[in-house]
Amino acid sequence: MSERHSAWEESGTFEVASGVFRIPLPLPNDGLHAVNIYVLVDGDELVVIDSGWATQESRGHLNEGLARLDFAVSDITQFLITHSHSDHFTQAVAVRSEYGTPISLGEGERYTLGAITPERVRRPYAQFPKLLRAGAKDVVDALEALPEDFSVDMNSWGLPDRWLQGTEIIELKTRTLRAIHTPGHTRGHYVFWDSDAGLLFAGDHVLPQITPSIGFEAAPDSSPLKHYLASLLLVRTLPDATLLPAHGPVGPSVHARVDELLDHHGSRLHNTLVAISAGAVTAREAAARLGWTRRERHFDEMDVFNQMLAVLETAAHLDVLVERGQLAVTELGDVAHYTVR
Repeated sequence: MSERHSAWEESGTFEVASGVFRIPLPLPNDGLHAVNIYVLVDGDELVVIDSGWATQESRGHLNEGLARLDFAVSDITQFLITHSHSDHFTQAVAVRSEYGTPISLGEGERYTLGAITPERVRRPYAQFPKLLRAGAKDVVDALEALPEDFSVDMNSWGLPDRWLQGTEIIELKTRTLRAIHTPGHTRGHYVFWDSDAGLLFAGDHVLPQITPSIGFEAAPDSSPLKHYLASLLLVRTLPDATLLPAHGPVGPSVHARVDELLDHHGSRLHNTLVAISAGAVTAREAAARLGWTRRERHFDEMDVFNQMLAVLETAAHLDVLVERGQLAVTELGDVAHYTVR
């Protein structure tokens, strides 16, 4: 099917480059609607970048998408996973349980996989200390009050067969990929660069329509925004390439979108500093003074999950401002209070 004649989340199998196909897979209860996986036809074998969420509906779409190429799930010879979030990782684990298909994943995801329990999947407990430090006890209370409306199959999780470390060269039959560590969205996030074809399989590191969450994982790192900005600059040093994102349509220029993301975070840093200058003291207070989403929604207009992300993003920007010497932070009780230097 033609990439130009479809909304990005519409079901199908779309050729985005010679021998490379995008298959959007549906997500359960998720505002992102779908995740793109990329199928690389490697001679008589298949290499798949990201895998989708391990649900019956997603598996059905995967089976149908591969059948359009005259392949089946059993033909996948390896999964290259950008990071360990459910929508990227868990279906690979399910397929491996059936066919033994090996999985490669960034070494930094070891921390999150080691921390995952059913309770941590149902509730973002790992984020509670950060929210409390941000002065957002109201958000923690609201999260704890949510009904538990889904069960967790711990068989959806497991360690990869290969940990990616640093920058690695992955030699396939028909192409060479460079696996590049890009922490920020998660500690062990990787992108896969095909320099000969001019393609960047970007996962959630560079998204064309939204900004990725920063450090939302079961074992979050310190100052994830600092790492994310450094990772954006690293990708910006590569030759420009076609953007193949996990969520959203294919884009013509990685550089153009990276520049937009850097500009966005530059503006957020400025506006967060202004919020503290105007009297906000905590990350929760600063988040309430900022606009959210493209529509510049007020904090109180968002659901509790997005309020949590807003507070965490604000805290991440405050941490960078402290690191840059523009703010000072004082711990009063368990809450961080910020002042302009």
